[in-house]
Formats: sequence, C-alpha cells, structure tokens
Amino acid sequence: MQHNLSLKPYNTFGIDVPAAWFTELTNVSELPGLTALPQEKFILGGGSNILLTQPVSGLVIHNELKGFAIEKEDNDHVWLRVASGEMWHDIVLYAINKGWGGIENLALIPGTVGASPMQNIGAYGAEVKDVIETVSFWYWKERTILTYNNRECAFGYRDSIFKSELKGKGFITSVVYKLSKYPTYNISYGAIQQELEAMGVEEPSVKAIAYAVMSIRRSKLPDPAEIGNAGSFFKNPTIPLAQFQHLHDQYPKLPSYPVSDTLIKIPAGWLIEQCGWKGYRKGDMGVHAKQALVLVNYANAKGNEIWQLSGQIVDSVKQRFGIELEREVQVW
Repeated sequence: MQHNLSLKPYNTFGIDVPAAWFTELTNVSELPGLTALPQEKFILGGGSNILLTQPVSGLVIHNELKGFAIEKEDNDHVWLRVASGEMWHDIVLYAINKGWGGIENLALIPGTVGASPMQNIGAYGAEVKDVIETVSFWYWKERTILTYNNRECAFGYRDSIFKSELKGKGFITSVVYKLSKYPTYNISYGAIQQELEAMGVEEPSVKAIAYAVMSIRRSKLPDPAEIGNAGSFFKNPTIPLAQFQHLHDQYPKLPSYPVSDTLIKIPAGWLIEQCGWKGYRKGDMGVHAKQALVLVNYANAKGNEIWQLSGQIVDSVKQRFGIELEREVQVW
C-alpha cells in the first residue's frame, strides 16, 4: 500500500495527479482483504481510456491479475479464459499465432482484457461482444464473484452493463472468449483490403488481417509512449436517416455507415475536422494532426484543460451539424 502516489505512469494521457492510496492486485485471493478496507475503490487497468481531472481521494487498485487458459474446445471453437489484467493486444497476438479467429480486427487496441467487455471495444467492423461467452465480476458489497453470459452483459456501442448498472459496484476479474478455428474473415471495413493488397497478401488469414490492422492504426494514431493520449476520445454518433439526408444535401462528401434501415453512423473524426480542430494546439494540449478523434497531452497538460477542450469541440460540432458528440473516455 502506497500513499500519495503519482498516477502519471499509470495512464496513457500522462496526467500527473496523486492517488491518496495505491496498491496492486495480483491474485483474486487478495480481494476479500481489499474489500474490507474503508476507502472508496477505483480499479485501474491499462489506463488507456481514462482522463484524470483531479486527485483521487480513495484507493486505486492497479489490476495485475494475469493468466489465461483454454477452458474447453471442440472441432470448431476454443473457449479461452483470460484474467482481466492481461494486456488485450497480447491476447490478440496469442490467438492469431494459434490461427484462432474472432479478434484479429481488434489488434493493437490499448488497454487490458477487463476493459474489453466494459467498453465493448470495436474496430474495423468488429466488436468484442461477438466473441464474448461470459464475464466474471467481483462484487464489493456481496464479496463474491458472479458470472454474466453474453446477453446479460447488455452490450451496446462502446457500452455494457459494467459501464451503467454495475458501475462502481465491483469489477471484472476474467473473460471467456469463444474463438473460431475456421474463421470467417472481415476485410470489407476501412482500408483493410487495400492494406492487404499493399502487403502482397493474396489469401487472407487471421495473422495477415491483424498485421494489416496494426499497420493502419500505427499510421493514424499516436503512440502514447511518445504523445500522451487515450485513443479515440469521442464515439461515432448514430443519427436518424432523415437527419443524415438533410446533412448530406449540405455536405455531399459526408461519410456514413448504415446501422439499420433508419439509422446512420457518422465518423466523429470527420465532423471534428470540418470544424477546424484537427491539428489544434494550445500550450501542452491539443487535437492530433493526423486523427481529429484523438486529443493529446504533449507534455504537462492538466486533465481538466483537456476536458474543457473536449467541451469546446462538442459545442462546435453541435452548432454546425446539429449532432451532439458523446465522449468515449472515462473521466475520474
């Protein structure tokens, strides 16, 4: 247990705020003892999807639960149970090296396994909900672990029961993923097909698709080790078809992705760029020059400064397009 520890090394934004109390969790057997402590508890994983705006007055528990194993398998699938403190990308690499499909499009997404169901992480036409079998969740009050099946997780776009109804009531300890031994490839979204062609790949594989995704992400997104950031700061908004048609009449180049017969998804990055924010910088904070979805800390920006910048962006997009952006990053 440490007192007044800086959380700067533990969040990819590189925001320097102290935690009143800090400890690391390495085994689920430690949970009853931690639960008995009186402080309010905050679980910190990879720190890749949070913005720290003030000192944390309670107990920050750094999730270091590690390990993964095959829970069962048959001729077509393998069920892999993974501890929530494992780094997500490490599990993707393990799966593609085994030839197991289902998460290759989600390569290089930062953070831990525990964040994958909470955020229902997604990229390039795939969402992790499509491969999650069960999620195990520790309850602080009841001091027990309960298991939620896929339906009970109430997955939505970058959303789940763990971000809403169960927020603050406990945390995810492990996840079981159902991966395919004979996967169906998803290469129609974004620039995956073009990247595969540039790589000289004629027959897709889970490994080739993952490496294509990694190449695309590295070309667009800043490395947190070089520039503090939390990846995509905003969700891509979904709007009614009628509203899209009205906007498309004004902006013929407006990109879009149909969600249903009545709903259309719009890239938030395009909206932000049209409002002139791409490459914006004030002091040590700003908007990344290559990807307008990404807010950055160049050195010593404060979390509340970045939060205020995000509010200015939300206001400008709403004023111009009538669309209110929703922040994806969790705020402490």
